[in-house]
Amino acid sequence: MGKSPSSAQGPQTPKPRPRELEDWLNFYLYHPLSMALARALAPTRVTPDVLSVIGGVMIVFATIAYTTLPGILGVVLGLAFHMSWHVFDGADGDLARLTGRSSSRGEVIDGVCDYVGHIIMYVSFGIMLTAEVGAGLAWALAIGAGAGRIVQAAHYEVQRRQYQHWVYGTHFLRSTAKRADQPKGILGGFAAYYVWLGSILAPGGSAIDELVAESDDARLAGMRQIIVEQTKPVLRSTYLLSANYRTLAIGASMAAGSPIYFFAFEAIGLTLVLIVSILVSAKAGRRIRDQAKSLV
Repeated sequence: MGKSPSSAQGPQTPKPRPRELEDWLNFYLYHPLSMALARALAPTRVTPDVLSVIGGVMIVFATIAYTTLPGILGVVLGLAFHMSWHVFDGADGDLARLTGRSSSRGEVIDGVCDYVGHIIMYVSFGIMLTAEVGAGLAWALAIGAGAGRIVQAAHYEVQRRQYQHWVYGTHFLRSTAKRADQPKGILGGFAAYYVWLGSILAPGGSAIDELVAESDDARLAGMRQIIVEQTKPVLRSTYLLSANYRTLAIGASMAAGSPIYFFAFEAIGLTLVLIVSILVSAKAGRRIRDQAKSLV
């Protein structure tokens, strides 16, 4: 029988992230810097949660730079701070694995910090845009873009996390959501919300969780081969939904003088990408389940 990972694991020898999940920015820039930072901090008392909080603070600093500093200075510093968030966002997970502190609680805290930081950014951009186009249109675009980001980012993340859980056996909040040691209170509510939203944006994923968990070693190898092959088009369909390209798009929009271009791109363009990706994901899930029936 397959085994679910524990909510807190011992120190692990760092393994390269799966190349099929890495775009060029992550592979050549963000993740090497994240691992270097995590290795430097591993002997210290700095915790992964601290890095998650610092990442959120970097988003706030980016917001301040974009909205208060003049001209190119604000754009350059805003983009630099926002790009540094990606480094901290990867380093918290790397540090957790290096020091044996991976947990569902840490996964939730990471998500909360990202949410809070970007809510501050979008609200600030909405206020900035009000002076340009009026309150009605400004807040319609800000809310539409913000809501779009929530579901687009959740879809992007759940596709990658469930893939890593299925193929590489890494921890995934959905697979341990019913454990007694999961987060409680506000964090528990956020975790339940994350699992619920993921179930909508990754149709059929929970059924594949069960197939993987119930497979013995021999059958599991076949399951993983099927998953790798069928998930290739899903991963390709999510590339534009990566936070990496949103960060660059925000910088480009602010360089053009207004957040309105980014809001329109996210609310309309990326929503269309999301719809296509969900359809591709649902089709791949059906194929995985159908092909799993032939495994002995």
